[in-house]
Amino acid sequence: MSDLSASLWVLCTLSAIVPGWTQQTTPPTSHPNPNSGLKFRLAGFPRKHNEGRIEVFYNQEWGTICDDDFTMENAHILCRHLGFTEATGWTHSAKYGKGIGRIWLDNVICSGSEKSIADCSSRGWGSTDCTHEEDAGVICKDERIPGYVEPNTIETEQRQVEEVRLRPVISSAKNRLPIHEGILEIKYRDTWEQVCDVGWTPANSLVVCGMLGFPSEKKFNKNFYKEVKTSANKKRSTKVTSAARRRVKKQTASKRVPKMVASNPRSSPSQEPKKKEPKNGDRLYLERQKPSFRMHSVKCGGTEVHLSLCPLEFYKVNSTDSCQDGSPVVISCTVGPAFVGHGAPAQAAMKKKKVSQQRREELIRLKGGARPGEGRVEILKKGEWGTVCDDRWDVQAASVVCRQLGFGSAKEALTGARMGQGMGQIHMSEVRCTGKEDSLFDCQYKNITQEDCKHSEDASVKCNIPYMGYENTIRLHGGRSQHEGRVEVLWGPRGQERWGLVCGEGWGSREANVVCQQLGLGFVSSALQETWYWDSSNMTDMIMSGVRCSGTEMSLQQCTHHRAVSCKNTGSRHAAGVICSETASDLILHAPLVQETAYIEDRPLHMLYCAAEENCLSSSARNANWPYGHRRLLRFSSQIHNIGRADFRPKAGRHSWVWHECHGHYHSMDIFTHYDLLTSNGTKVAEGHKASFCLEDTECQELVSKRYECANFGEQGITVGCWDLYRHDIDCQWIDITDVKPGNYILQVVINPNFEVAESDFTNNAMKCNCKYDGHRIWIHNCHIGDALSEEENKKFEQYRGQLNNQIL
Repeated sequence: MSDLSASLWVLCTLSAIVPGWTQQTTPPTSHPNPNSGLKFRLAGFPRKHNEGRIEVFYNQEWGTICDDDFTMENAHILCRHLGFTEATGWTHSAKYGKGIGRIWLDNVICSGSEKSIADCSSRGWGSTDCTHEEDAGVICKDERIPGYVEPNTIETEQRQVEEVRLRPVISSAKNRLPIHEGILEIKYRDTWEQVCDVGWTPANSLVVCGMLGFPSEKKFNKNFYKEVKTSANKKRSTKVTSAARRRVKKQTASKRVPKMVASNPRSSPSQEPKKKEPKNGDRLYLERQKPSFRMHSVKCGGTEVHLSLCPLEFYKVNSTDSCQDGSPVVISCTVGPAFVGHGAPAQAAMKKKKVSQQRREELIRLKGGARPGEGRVEILKKGEWGTVCDDRWDVQAASVVCRQLGFGSAKEALTGARMGQGMGQIHMSEVRCTGKEDSLFDCQYKNITQEDCKHSEDASVKCNIPYMGYENTIRLHGGRSQHEGRVEVLWGPRGQERWGLVCGEGWGSREANVVCQQLGLGFVSSALQETWYWDSSNMTDMIMSGVRCSGTEMSLQQCTHHRAVSCKNTGSRHAAGVICSETASDLILHAPLVQETAYIEDRPLHMLYCAAEENCLSSSARNANWPYGHRRLLRFSSQIHNIGRADFRPKAGRHSWVWHECHGHYHSMDIFTHYDLLTSNGTKVAEGHKASFCLEDTECQELVSKRYECANFGEQGITVGCWDLYRHDIDCQWIDITDVKPGNYILQVVINPNFEVAESDFTNNAMKCNCKYDGHRIWIHNCHIGDALSEEENKKFEQYRGQLNNQIL
């Protein structure tokens, strides 16, 4: 036997006796441009969202990568393709299950400096001697690349549904967002095709609505769509008949008088005047395009988070008998309260449902998220907000939360306090939902204490939300990267919108944070009132000024602003700018410590000279008989925790810190906290403020190391998972109540009161306590963070009439 014959015999034998063995003979090809259609995804099970079998989309087909010669450098590059900053590990031997289809790459060797896996050396696309038992996987660090936009897709097997959309029947309706009713279309090889409605159920519609960011499906006018179908069929039939008649006439005329066509073109039937067609905006979609069916026999249970998880069938390509007795699937979804009024009709019939929805929402909320529909799950129980432990937390429970809040199904069920740690109670653990519940409280769960679960295990969610197109009305220009730059907005009367700048006067962290979230770039890192160093475009017009945001808006255009532009400095150098970050700090005061350490001290004036220099005494102290006499001070300790996902740093750099000779330290912020004593109606009767004497890590949680220390002109800040303790015996750690009359008051402490430093959540920066002062003694009780109680409990707190005695119950 010759060498060639022997080789052929070996190949044939292997193909026959080794299941799944293939010798892919596609010759090695040059590496494609990384931006020319390559896509990447994680697949397989069991796994978390940041790990899985790596699959690559090449030449219109998904395939895997063989683990031969696989290294961490390969994993780093693939994780960056997926939007993660780096890899923490990789797997071999199909740990996440065997893939199907092609094995696109084998013997991949990367140095780590490549921008794309296509730039690494390999055997070439499609050339391999591996089986799917050797599929490689990656484990990525759970940290996103700034500005990375996560696709609204799910990782599934080869016959998957990558994307879905609703196409309005009336084409002009596509301009009204969100699109919540229309013909269901699925993306297949870069084209959009329809689904056959034979056997289609409301459960199927519920799954699709959830994918598109809507909490539920609803009924629609079926007769309208039947009439549309009938009308479309008639018009298409008429067009076909007319075209056939024109062809017959043309053929007859050419046989009888062949020269007449050439000599007198006007007599040609093909040149007859055409009827004027209506504009596309006035035409119906089904009249313009014949349905092209791709999928049928969908059988969802209603609890799936993606259509690909349901049993379904695909028609063969170019099938002639597809959906003979059916029509395209039409779906209508209920729009969540947060998106009603933004293109969705506010129907009177929906009012009762909205009220019910709002009541359910009042029992649950999301905190710490960088985008709408994501955050740490907090629930209201016995008038107090608390978190949910991540034990057994899954996508079914997360979807119940998302729908309860008026969003779609869950993209991800996050564990390990991915959206920051909460404070206070942990109300639930081991939550088990079927996915059909209306509320998280309808699921099975255990009541626990912090002894059973820590806040480092707080559960979070990422929900699907409707596409609103907000990112198309704002942009950043001139920055060093995509997550910074001068703010430019699209603004003006409908039909006359134009791009322009935003006045930097009064521009702050809350306004800048809305911009970052609108662009999907996370949180604000810096809000800039001058951007002269980014002035590199021809944009000079100021078209928006006086912008004020509460922080809850989904777009800058929803914030209040001047009707007419009023900006003292109209040059582009004074335009507003932002620097965005994927993470942010979040400061919160430990309320019980204030209550435990509060007391009154009569301090001699001769010991208060430094405090007077720093304006820590009430105005009447200026008229006191210095150095004789005393001031009555309400003193307490404050412990400030950083529960966010980034360190808290002073706004000013250390080069601009001010040395204070009296205390022998640097001030890194003009005002760090406000201390106020208020009447029940909010009138201020005494106040104090505390400059940032020294921001440092006093103590930290387990496994967290201190980073900031003030000694020797050290860096100032508060590390994530650490806290800064200001003892009651430090200067200015008080309120001067010398002039306060006996009565019942509210003690209020506000951290970062001027929003100088960006945080992920400003609503938890205030703490309040009930306070009774009889002229000699003081009682502090009911201390809590401003957003820690229900509205009803807050009203009780504000209407508190005081204690009749010193027995605090």
